Amino acid sequence: MKRLLALLLTVFLLTGCANTAVNGIIQWGEGGGTDKLMRPLCSYTEAHLDGSISLRNMPGGTGTVATQYVFDKPADGNTLLLGAENPAMYDALGLSDLTYADFDCVLLIGSETVGVTVAADSPYADFASLIDAAKANPGKIRLATTAKGGLPWTVARFIESVTGATFNEIPYDSDATAANAVLNGECEVTVMKLQAGLDAAKDGKLRYLCMLTDTPVEALPDVMPITAYDSAFNAFLPWGPFYGVFVKKGTDPSVREKLTEAFRKGFEDPAYQKLLADLCVDPLGLSGDDADAWIDAWRKSSLSALNAE
Repeated sequence: MKRLLALLLTVFLLTGCANTAVNGIIQWGEGGGTDKLMRPLCSYTEAHLDGSISLRNMPGGTGTVATQYVFDKPADGNTLLLGAENPAMYDALGLSDLTYADFDCVLLIGSETVGVTVAADSPYADFASLIDAAKANPGKIRLATTAKGGLPWTVARFIESVTGATFNEIPYDSDATAANAVLNGECEVTVMKLQAGLDAAKDGKLRYLCMLTDTPVEALPDVMPITAYDSAFNAFLPWGPFYGVFVKKGTDPSVREKLTEAFRKGFEDPAYQKLLADLCVDPLGLSGDDADAWIDAWRKSSLSALNAE
């Protein structure tokens, strides 16, 4: 009997340890926008969990590699998808059969504004001159993208649907490498989030030609909203990348709720809220049905833009 009790205690302890071994799979490369948000969030969240979160970058296939990896794991809450907006459109783009409908949202972190950017010494003085050049030379101007379904690719579809301008789209593995491609002259243009390009813009290393908004943004008030070029862009706004923590659908609700509680506390930490503000990310803090409704609305807006091609 003593041996049996000892064996059961050992199994219990091992099982308890396994339940605290949380793996966070970051959908994009190190140093990119998703990475910059997820690593600090997990650091603040760990204090509210019974164990640590082991983080791993798994870029590739517009985030499909990480998404499939998490989906293939058991629905036990021990493997988290730390992702951006991309899975919401995988099926529409033919990238994967998976979408966020196959996952439960632990916490929807925030969304942000993006803009069309060029190097500081670019010959394109404004968005209009870029579009004129692109229309005069179809498929020639190099646009640094993050592959099909990524942020620059998607915005390029919006631009093409309204203006008819096309680019030579060259894929990179993260926002950071796409930005570097413009800064070092490998490409002429890209689309960047404010968190990725604001410092470089203020330092005079690159220029935002327009923001994907209908009003000027506070951080760069002199940069025109894209609707000032053509009001037809209003049909696709508001739009911007978003970020969230997800588990495979089928995870026990009590496990998901425990994770949500911990991540919400990490999210609400004043230091993390300051980070969101510094990176120009609008906080959301949604979970459950509220998060699902927000993502569904975002998906409908994106589908309308793609269908306008």
